[in-house]
Amino acid sequence: MTPQSLERIAFVASASAEAQQALTQLEQQYGNRKVTDADVIVALGGDGLMLQTLQANMRSGTPIYGMHRGTVGFLMNEFNLHGLKERLATAATTVIHPLVMRATDIHGKVHIHHAINEVALFRQTHQAARLRILIDEQVRMSELVADGVLVATPAGSTAYNLSAQGPILPINAALLALTPISAFRPRRWRGALLPNTAYVVIEVIEGDKRPVAAVADHDEARDVARVEITSDRSISMTMLFDPGHSLEERILREQFST
Repeated sequence: MTPQSLERIAFVASASAEAQQALTQLEQQYGNRKVTDADVIVALGGDGLMLQTLQANMRSGTPIYGMHRGTVGFLMNEFNLHGLKERLATAATTVIHPLVMRATDIHGKVHIHHAINEVALFRQTHQAARLRILIDEQVRMSELVADGVLVATPAGSTAYNLSAQGPILPINAALLALTPISAFRPRRWRGALLPNTAYVVIEVIEGDKRPVAAVADHDEARDVARVEITSDRSISMTMLFDPGHSLEERILREQFST
């Protein structure tokens, strides 16, 4: 990329005072284009804002560069008011693909949402969920009793998946992580690595007695009976990172943190 190819910058910011102050300062220096008329989107906030920005611009093809003005900044670059166009011109690109969730609830209503990080199923009450897991239309686990289960992308493998003791995936790995959440039976099951072409189906057993919710990042469906999860290869999103601070490097570094 060259500075000339990224002249038109659209800034988006979270509602925090820190992000809003940064927005005002950057607008004074660089102006602020509409997102639909921009060569690049610069997101000011934390990882939550980055996920929202990726979701909102999923099909636009416009690259997104984040600067950390929030709480968690794993997906963000360091904040600096100066040299933004030069940083954009030398940024490394990472292309990611979202998951698509098709959840059917107990009333037959279908909920379709995309997820950058993960699709997760959770118990809604005090009782553990009973789940059946199918991979490519073959039953791989006839019954998982747990608080839930999730399917994570490489980009999301360091988020909730890691907190649930799931594996960290290199960003370019053609894999998905299938990770249980507080598994009760089988107690020692730690999950599985799946090809990113896998068609994952999770069926809820006794959903009327043990209700389960399905969440694609922040979009939730309640009382689900069946959840289908696949990688949507028709959507490609480009994230920009400063040299030496790429998402690939961050994920690798995370595996050696203590």
